[in-house]
Amino acid sequence: IDPVVTLYHWDLPLMLQEKYGGWKNQSIIDIFNDYATFCFQTFGDRVKYWITIHNPYLVAWHGYGTGIHAPGERGKITTVYSVGHNLIKAHAKVWHNYKEHFGPHQKGMISIVLGSHWIEPNKSEDALDISKCQQSMERVLGWFAKPIHGDGDYPEELKNEFSFLPRFTEDEKNYIKGTADFFAFSFGPNNFKPPNTLPKLGQNLSLNLREVLNWIKLEYNSPRILIAENGWFTDSHVKTDDTTAIYMMKNFINKVLQAIKYDNVDVFGYTAWSLLDGYEWQHAYNIRRGLFYVDFKSKKKERIPKSSALYYKQIIRENGFFPRESTPRLQAQFSCNFSWGITDSVLKAELVASSPQFCDSSLYLWNLTGDGLLHKVEGVKLKTRPAQCTDFVSIKKQLDLLEKMKVTHYRFALDWSLILPNGDLSVVNRQVLRYYRCVISEVLKLNVQSMVTLYYPTHTYLGLPGPLLQTGGWLNQSTAHAFQDYAALCFRELGDLVKFWITINEPNQLSNVYNRSSNDTYRAAHNLLIAHAMAWRIYDEQYRSFQYGKVSLSLHSDWAEPANPYFESHSKAANRFLQFEIGWFANPIFKTGDYPATMREYIGFKNRKGLSYSLLPSFTSEEKQLVKGAADFYALNHFTTRFVIHEPQNGSQYEFDRDIQFLQDITCLSSPSRLAVVPWGVRKVLRWIKKTYGDIDIYITANGIDDQSLDNDELRNYYLGKYIQEVLKAYYIDKVKIKGYYAFKLTEEKSKPRFGFFTSDLKGKPSIK
Repeated sequence: IDPVVTLYHWDLPLMLQEKYGGWKNQSIIDIFNDYATFCFQTFGDRVKYWITIHNPYLVAWHGYGTGIHAPGERGKITTVYSVGHNLIKAHAKVWHNYKEHFGPHQKGMISIVLGSHWIEPNKSEDALDISKCQQSMERVLGWFAKPIHGDGDYPEELKNEFSFLPRFTEDEKNYIKGTADFFAFSFGPNNFKPPNTLPKLGQNLSLNLREVLNWIKLEYNSPRILIAENGWFTDSHVKTDDTTAIYMMKNFINKVLQAIKYDNVDVFGYTAWSLLDGYEWQHAYNIRRGLFYVDFKSKKKERIPKSSALYYKQIIRENGFFPRESTPRLQAQFSCNFSWGITDSVLKAELVASSPQFCDSSLYLWNLTGDGLLHKVEGVKLKTRPAQCTDFVSIKKQLDLLEKMKVTHYRFALDWSLILPNGDLSVVNRQVLRYYRCVISEVLKLNVQSMVTLYYPTHTYLGLPGPLLQTGGWLNQSTAHAFQDYAALCFRELGDLVKFWITINEPNQLSNVYNRSSNDTYRAAHNLLIAHAMAWRIYDEQYRSFQYGKVSLSLHSDWAEPANPYFESHSKAANRFLQFEIGWFANPIFKTGDYPATMREYIGFKNRKGLSYSLLPSFTSEEKQLVKGAADFYALNHFTTRFVIHEPQNGSQYEFDRDIQFLQDITCLSSPSRLAVVPWGVRKVLRWIKKTYGDIDIYITANGIDDQSLDNDELRNYYLGKYIQEVLKAYYIDKVKIKGYYAFKLTEEKSKPRFGFFTSDLKGKPSIK
């Protein structure tokens, strides 16, 4: 371990403050040089990196201006700049001293740590905003960096702004210029706090370390850079579980790596701040910045590594970041009968054929008098033909899109409220059923099989017939019976053409709709499960023997990863998320006929502590028999991986019962709607399903990402390639029985996140290829 030794980090001997007035007095320059000489003589044979002064901006500005730092003086602005002037001269004198008397035989390097914030323009195209950002940087970093790393003088902007700024003579400029063997840089909370003391000039503070490193490169002729201080802080109550500090560190170090790899910034070292929790200047013991936790109240003051220490150790060991994919890229194929599908949401039935010409036997003349109207020719009757499926304009469009996609399967949803407007069989809209039958039969002519979803609720459109909504929707058990009747009608009318049925899409996401209380959420879920099972049973008993189809329900199945891998509580929280999210519906169907034990036990534990009054419904023995085994395959919709934290919560809500929080990893590639792109998550969830529910057939019934671009959807392209590669590994290496993959989705609506391969006006995007 190489020592990097700082001569002065704000610990001026009190006597020098009292006798001379500290850094306000020029005599300190020689005294500091004498002290440096002593240190070089005493330690120089073992020290290869010297720092003269740590962050002189904070010494001058907060020590002698705002009074936040020692010596706590609230001086005039003129005092602040004369202190800065003395600090620069003191540094230069010590640098020359080392170079002349010690450098030749000790062969060390010497610099000064300069700290700064970073700032970005309100409007990135606005020249005035950009120049204000430049001014802001010059007032903080440039104040010290331009004399030392530049031309030996202060920035022009500073000289023009402050007529009282001390002046360097030409000799002094030459003496100060170039007095650093590398650029030592500090980027931490002290450079951003308190924000009202920073020259923001109406622009936006930013923690983008890559950008500020680029600025240093451009401004000071590509110097070699040592990051001498970087890190963030946690509140004093946080002990060793400093998860946010891990993600801040990951972000900062990743930005440094990007600056090196992509921008050719010459960074040769990185220093995390700091080793131990300690006394943090004006914050005293109210914040912690250490990699090691110290209990200040304990006698022994033990040092306990925080998760950030373990994480930093891992980064050092790996010398950077490695992709989490466990195996390299795989060259292999899926089985010959693998389904390649595309998913769409509810198909709105178009009930008007394109033209009346096929069923109206009259002849018309058009626009006789320039009025643009049709005029019937009396006494003439033409032959008509029966209506045909291709009369529906929208079906033609649909077929055209599917033809372009080259898929083998097409998944879409029926509209229950259109087919049975009264919610029961008293009124059946035959025209709507005919439309859907037309879609399926025309699609079959393209050699594309349909996977038909009976019920596709969303947060904005619950999709229930009006009368069922009025009687409580899914809180009322009679809705499950109504659903069975509806399912039986669809099996009877369309089942000869359909080999794959999904009863309900993502019933495990309806907690957002039935969220008045947790008991509402659990009751609605219970009725949805029963409804699915009743539909499956009726197919199994009455239609399977001659229709030969398969039936399941699609579960939203995102993967959960512990946000902090060093804490067992996070791993337990991730597992709890999977049980509350997926196991909630999958366990009764694919395993036991009952909710997961984890779920029951955790809610029971919270009940006993008085933190929740939630109750999971019980299955009767008949219901258990009905539900268990009521699926022919596992269908999952997977979009992202969630990073999960254990976070105790009070209250009787489904969300609170889980005691989890999600963390957004800002270093992760994400979509506009903040879906993290984590390809290995899909492989993990597929393995988990196999391990938890056995060797069952699996269909990925929706997988996709929103991408803002209408003509170059690079993000979607990247996402599909990476995710399908991980699905292939699960199939080929892990032997998961994946039977099909359906990309999400065919077309998009105008106002929603852009998930579509085709725009709302049916223009295709490059990812189709």
